[in-house]
Parts: sequence; C-alpha cells; structure tokens
Amino acid sequence: MNNLFKKIPKIDTFVNDKIFSGLNKELLTDIVRKNIDKLRQKIKDKTLKDFSMEDLADDIKKEYEKTISPSLKPLINATGVILHTNMGRSLVSREILQKAAGAICSYSNLEYDQEKGKRGERYSHITKDLQTLLEVESALVVNNNASAVFLILNTFAKNKEVVVSRGELVEIGGSFRVPEVMKESGAKLKEIGTTNKTKLSDYEDAITDNTAMLLKVHKSNFDIVGFSEDVSFEEISHLAKTHNILDYYDLGSAYIPELPYNLGQKEPPLKKILKSNPSLVSFSGDKLFGGVQAGIIIGKKEYIDKLKQNQLLRMLRVDKITLSILQESLKAYIFKEYDKIPTLKLLFTDTKALKTRAKNIKQTLKNNICEVVESKTYMGGGTLPNRTFPTIALAFKGDAIELEKKFRSYDLIGRIENDKFLIDFRSILPELDDKVSEIIKKVFEQNDY
Repeated sequence: MNNLFKKIPKIDTFVNDKIFSGLNKELLTDIVRKNIDKLRQKIKDKTLKDFSMEDLADDIKKEYEKTISPSLKPLINATGVILHTNMGRSLVSREILQKAAGAICSYSNLEYDQEKGKRGERYSHITKDLQTLLEVESALVVNNNASAVFLILNTFAKNKEVVVSRGELVEIGGSFRVPEVMKESGAKLKEIGTTNKTKLSDYEDAITDNTAMLLKVHKSNFDIVGFSEDVSFEEISHLAKTHNILDYYDLGSAYIPELPYNLGQKEPPLKKILKSNPSLVSFSGDKLFGGVQAGIIIGKKEYIDKLKQNQLLRMLRVDKITLSILQESLKAYIFKEYDKIPTLKLLFTDTKALKTRAKNIKQTLKNNICEVVESKTYMGGGTLPNRTFPTIALAFKGDAIELEKKFRSYDLIGRIENDKFLIDFRSILPELDDKVSEIIKKVFEQNDY
C-alpha cells in the first residue's frame, strides 16, 4: 500500500486542528472532505509524489476564504466606457443610497396609505416625482425596459398588429430581439419600409382595422448612415392620433439635461419627445438616466391605468429597494443636482480636469513607465451608438496583453488601444485615484508608497 495514504488525516480530527480555529465547522468539513477525496484520487492515479499537512491546510483555508467571499465585488472601470454593461452600467452615488436607506432598512409605507389607514399603491411614490419632473399624466415602473416593452405590447396589442420599421427591428445585448419579444407578447409584427429607408407613407399604408399601435424603437447600439431615411416620432405620433390608435416610443435610453460634446445632436432629450404628447414612452433607468435598473413607463393616465390592470405586472414589479433609490435619483433631477448622478458627473467632466488627475498620478510613479494621452471613448450600454467624445488616459509601456491581465488581477479593468494598455480616466471616479496609483505601483513593483 502507498505510504502516502497513511499520511492522509482523519477528517473529524483535521477539522478540529487549531489552524482552523474560528472557522465554520460545517462548511469547513465539506471543504476538507472534498480536498481529501481529491488527494486520495491523485495518490491512486500516481500523479502525486508527496504532500505536506501545511500545504493541505493552506489550500483548504484558501478555498474556505474563496467560498465565503462574495462573488459580486467592486471593480475599477478604467475602460473609459461610462455605461459598461458588463460592469453594471450606471453607478448609484453613496449620497443617494444613504438617503434611500431610511426606507429600505425600515418598515415603510410602500403599499400603505397613511391618510386613509388602508392599503395603498406602491407606484404612487414614483408617479408624483415623474409628474413633477416631466409633466406627464402618469407613470409606472417595472424591472427593466424589456419588461416595459413586453407589458405594453401584451396589454394593448395582443392578437393585433403593431407597425414598426424594418430598420428598427433591433437586437441588443443578451440576444434581446424586438421581433421575438413582440411574438412572445402576443402582438403581430407588421414590418414596413426597408432596412435603410422608411417613410411616413409606409406607416399610413400599413394601418388597418386590426392595427393597435405605431411603434418606434430606438437604435440602441448601431447606426444607419449613408443613403437612409427614417420618420421622427413626432410625425408617427401625429399619424397615430389621426387614426385613433396608440403611438409608443421604445426609447431605450433617455436623458434630461443637454449632453456635452454635441452628443445629443441626433437624439433629442426626453422633454422634447414628450412635446408630441405621446400615448406611451418607455426607457431604462440605468442607462443615460443614470439611476437604478428599471423600466420607466410614462404617458397618458388612461393607458397607464390599463397597464396596472394586467396580471403580468405582478411578475414584473419592482421592490422597495429599486423604488427608494429611483425616487432619490428623481429628486436630484428635480432640483438639478446632477452631481449626485455619477453617470452625468463622469460624462460632464471636462478633459482639462481629467488631464490634471492623470498627470498627478504619473508624477507619483518612477521610471517613466507611462505617458498621458488624449483619446476618444464611447458612452456604452446601448446608448449614443457610434458617438465618440474626448477623454484622457495613461498609456503604459510594455506588453499590453500581459499588463491587462496583471491590472485585471487587482480588480482594475482597462483597455488596449494601438498596442498600448490604457487606464482611461473618463470612467474612473475621482475618489479612486489613490487606489489606482497604488495598483499601478503594485503591477510595476514600485514599493515605496
């Protein structure tokens, strides 16, 4: 018999060793059992020549720490893409989160009407703020904009036709396809125009007795250029009203204040869209709006009321956490406190301020390992497709691929551009600059800090 088998400790004895003092015995026992089973198999397969109890204990402790550590953790987004979908899109400011914590961490009047002393409606809290901010008749919030699209189509267009341009039958991240959502909702898709050209007459010619809605869909992550033509929502809305059918804009991403760098040149702000007095508009809360993930539906009260009667709403509704954070974000908008919206704060920061921050960090480093460079970036998150705006970054010397891996191991995610690894300050909160400096020194083994 292989003598290594004799070295394997008994599980019940090993878990009580003082080296594991203070650890959860139930969890520890499971990890010890799995590691010892692996050890036995390696000995049996003759792939292990020897092992030490110290190394075994160390491996078990590392696995224990990994198990109890949350897999969801903060990262430093140094890609320059502010609305990075893979890293959570919009940030919630600590100030807004702290204000929302009062209602989140306590019992609240979520669905309790204090004046009447009976059950109330959870959406009323958000409705009044959206009415104040946007001067709309009513509003509703669901868990994301995909849910908003589905709920609206299912409520008003089940077994009926929805007219939409072929150039707007989009697919966005996660294989979310507008035609598939329409099919699942029970609506009948009626395509008009061509990929590159759709005219108002195409909408008008498509209207029949079975038409429920004229739908416009935002081209969230692509752009059609060259020989192309589309119809404004204002024209679509007017046509729908003429024929007494619904006009609905799946806006996807909405913004309030005028955007810098002429980014809003091709996409009007939400308030301009609302001048058409639309039946319904929906958009994401965590894109350019800069809040928590949600699908925000605004429009005429009669249609919002019908949406609330749809039994599907129970499955799509948001909880007190989303409502509380969203309400605080709306208050920031009402009082024009845009600095409390991190997405806007990062976007509106001028390049002069970004350059100063980059230079300050460079000055703390040795050996001229990087240079301050001007570059261009994108908003990301299915917004402002192909619209670039200026940014400032640190470009590092050395193998870009290896540097990307090293920085990633320290929870800093940058990007590679022109064979250089870049740390882009457009998407880095100023309060993280010291942390960024520390990580750079660790990667380049500059230990005197």
